[in-house]
Amino acid sequence: MSAQCEVTAKLAAGAPMSLFERYLTLWVFLCIVAGIALGQFAPDVFRAVGRMEVAQVNLPVGLLIWVMIIPMLVKVDFGALHEVRQHVRGIGVTLFVNWLVKPFSMAFLGWLFIRHLFAPMLPADQIDSYIAGLILLAAAPCTAMVFVWSRLTQGDPLFTLSQVALNDTIMVFAFAPLVGLLLGISAITVPWDTLLTSVALYIVIPVALAQLWRKHLLSKGQAAFDAAMARIGPWSIGALLLTLVLLFAFQGEAILSQPLVIALLAVPILIQVLFNSALAYWLNKKVGEKHNVACPSALIGASNFFELAVAAAISLFGFESGAALATVVGVLIEVPVMLLVVRVVNASRDWYEAG
Repeated sequence: MSAQCEVTAKLAAGAPMSLFERYLTLWVFLCIVAGIALGQFAPDVFRAVGRMEVAQVNLPVGLLIWVMIIPMLVKVDFGALHEVRQHVRGIGVTLFVNWLVKPFSMAFLGWLFIRHLFAPMLPADQIDSYIAGLILLAAAPCTAMVFVWSRLTQGDPLFTLSQVALNDTIMVFAFAPLVGLLLGISAITVPWDTLLTSVALYIVIPVALAQLWRKHLLSKGQAAFDAAMARIGPWSIGALLLTLVLLFAFQGEAILSQPLVIALLAVPILIQVLFNSALAYWLNKKVGEKHNVACPSALIGASNFFELAVAAAISLFGFESGAALATVVGVLIEVPVMLLVVRVVNASRDWYEAG
């Protein structure tokens, strides 16, 4: 194992859940309230923010999204890719669930619930946009929060690190084609140049900048790296919350007129999280992987890189779109649902290891 892998594995194994992370659902709810209120009392201010665009990219939001994503990507050690051979079966389950089950199951659930079962209760002009948001949410596997979930289940830190590095590598190349395919299947048209621009802005460039920053920090030693991680860690959540205030300032009118929308959008997201985590957990048991590998494998299959999903939804469809709202609902329910999954896999360890 390389020295860099050791540093990141220690970080992944020992990082506790921060106050912001533990109560993320509460902060998101408060941002919903603050955003709606500010949007009603100062609509001209937010319209001015919405007009600050270059090539259809909103500059304040673009900056906030980079502040969201880059600190998380600094934690990812792509040098850990060689570690995947240590747990080939667990990695195989992770890739199968993340790239062949999760996006397609979400597209199906969106079609079933949003286009059919819930359609009479939703604004007709936003149906396609809601489905697009759900697809964006499912097409990007989680990155940073997986380290937290793995820690809470005593997961193997090197396996966690290697699966995150591998998923992020695949995401650079597969996110745009996968999203384009699923949106096409769902009869939703998105210009390819806009989609590829979003991938470049919110995946390729942040990954490159984060890895350069990571290399610079590690050149100063582990203590400097750990100190920097502790210092920049809150940036991601803070930028996410500010983005949500902006988004809900634009979405306020729609939410006040249709408060049921958030609950309806939560249904397919909740089903998908529980289904994918259970499937990955069960498959790992069937192929004979250890419990401390099955846990992070199941958890990365259930959680989402919601920062990227929010960024892509805003870039592709705009602040006031149903797609942006759908991705934010994913943020709203992520932490409590994932903590439930953590509790289940911890409580079922005896069952998992039986036989």
